[in-house]
Amino acid sequence: MFSLRMPLIGALCCVALSACSNPVRSINAYKIDVQQGNVLTQEMVSQLRPGQTRDQVRFILGTPLLADIFHQERWDYVYSYRNGRTGNVESRRFSAYFDSTGRLDKVTGDVEPATPDELAAPPVRNRVVDLSSLPADSEVPLPPPEGPGFIRGLLNSVGF
Repeated sequence: MFSLRMPLIGALCCVALSACSNPVRSINAYKIDVQQGNVLTQEMVSQLRPGQTRDQVRFILGTPLLADIFHQERWDYVYSYRNGRTGNVESRRFSAYFDSTGRLDKVTGDVEPATPDELAAPPVRNRVVDLSSLPADSEVPLPPPEGPGFIRGLLNSVGF
């Protein structure tokens, strides 16, 4: 009887361990989107001008991801995004080069610098409203004043 139990226990252990090695195909693990590096927008790059100091560039673009001590005249801004569902990877690279005095000399990378038209005219963020087209105050009835809120009304009914 003893000799029959040991192989049976060994077989059950092998079956249990082999079940752990194969994942169930109907269950998908959730994979998150991974975003790493410096996010640079076209608006940020459009603010760059030749001759700006390192501090001005750092204020506009943020701290560079790579500032190599062997290439101190170059700052690299690297961005990577991996979609969790599809697994597609999007990457961008942008470099800012400085001259020997620490002034911005040129930029290279995936984001384009501003055109001369964009540099000359700032974007319009104002909206003009013609006040004569609005109705007069006497024609529009005012909304009734708001009463106490739910909690204040409850406390008033109790006597607090």
